[in-house]
Amino acid sequence: MRTAPLQGETTSSLICRIALRYGMEAKVLRACWKWRNYPPGHEGGGARADAEVLLNPAGRQLLADMCGVEEAVLARALPSWAEEDAKLRAEDGDPVGLWRIGGAVAGPVAFGCRLCTARRTGTALRAVRYAPRWERVCVRHERWLLDADANQPLEHLDLRGLPEVVAAQRRWASVARRSVRAGAEPERVFALARAVVARWWEQAYGWEREVIWPRRLHLVAGGDAGGDLERWRIVGRDAVVFPEVVAVAEALLDPGMAELVWVDSGAGRPRALPADGMFCRRLGEQVGRPWLGPLAATDHGGPLLAWMGSVIRLRRGAGGPPGYDNDPWWLRKEHQAATMAGQLRVLGKEKKAPGSGTMWRAAVPAEQRRLITSTIDSAQEQLLQLRGVHSGPTADVARRLLRGLGHSAGLIENAWKRIAVAAVNGGVPLEEVARWVNMPVEVLRKMLTTGGRENSG
Repeated sequence: MRTAPLQGETTSSLICRIALRYGMEAKVLRACWKWRNYPPGHEGGGARADAEVLLNPAGRQLLADMCGVEEAVLARALPSWAEEDAKLRAEDGDPVGLWRIGGAVAGPVAFGCRLCTARRTGTALRAVRYAPRWERVCVRHERWLLDADANQPLEHLDLRGLPEVVAAQRRWASVARRSVRAGAEPERVFALARAVVARWWEQAYGWEREVIWPRRLHLVAGGDAGGDLERWRIVGRDAVVFPEVVAVAEALLDPGMAELVWVDSGAGRPRALPADGMFCRRLGEQVGRPWLGPLAATDHGGPLLAWMGSVIRLRRGAGGPPGYDNDPWWLRKEHQAATMAGQLRVLGKEKKAPGSGTMWRAAVPAEQRRLITSTIDSAQEQLLQLRGVHSGPTADVARRLLRGLGHSAGLIENAWKRIAVAAVNGGVPLEEVARWVNMPVEVLRKMLTTGGRENSG
């Protein structure tokens, strides 16, 4: 009985489909191989949909015989087919298998579209495929294909009421070609744009004029996300913001937009980037939010301003962060968009210990967390601007350094005070916090009390 592989399918997914074609459970069919370890599972139990298997030569031959397909065909279709591991060595030509997590083998793993699988194989079975995050829309059936590594039951989101998301998928192909012509890798451009928009998504709670994303979120949630808003904000984020991600990627590749950054920076006469700069204003217009410019321009320490800083330093010939020169597409680890799986794990832990202070996100309100993060990012950005200022008259250099360091020190002090207050309010003993900041308890108590009155005033 022939079972053809789907392009980009995980080997584990193919084995499961073969088992179903033979009318047996997958674990029964997998018993034909000798396994060196156990299938990976989720923290709370349950099998992972993104589990992958590596096979030795005898194991690959066995799979080819089972599905009735030549090994060369399987090698072209299955990204993990040729992956090797020392644990796969076996005596006497035994078929041996080794479990892995798909994302660690060949990149992000997503569910396939069951309707497409049915068109190809005649049966609407679950399939799991390696798929980059810029190829998650099934244009034919208007579905967003979800990550397969998360512990949640959905395989796709319905996009039939969101033609702009489907249109963005079609538009991405031209953006990718444009990035290649510009000498940038499409995956890096997409990752940066996604990080920028994901950061906006986290801030959007406080945007009174934001109406586009809430409408889309309710649609992908089946009409109303209000019953489990936090979960839907995690599960639906990538689908909801995809049009903006493509638009931002397009903007960042536009030489005209880079020129606006240069003009905003003062060009030949350096100055601080203004809150009403032309670049951020134009970017807001391109994502359908004319009011977004000042908010984006003042989000210090985020990936967008980091990109703008690289563009400016390239034009000025100044040095960038150590080891990265001025690569505008370099995305710092702390700027990378959180994955759906990671966010769902955090949410699950918070629900198990709501408000107890054992989980930071449960104990500290979202607005307070945002203020802390923004303050730290601002201090980091301020310090980064002091790089390369050791030229010029002594008084000028000293003035710039001291003022910059003084401003950064004030921001850092503000941040640690906010963190200390949040920790104490979250149930951490004041004595413990005082020990962490190397300060007498009474001094810290007085400082936090005074700071609290000033903030409330």
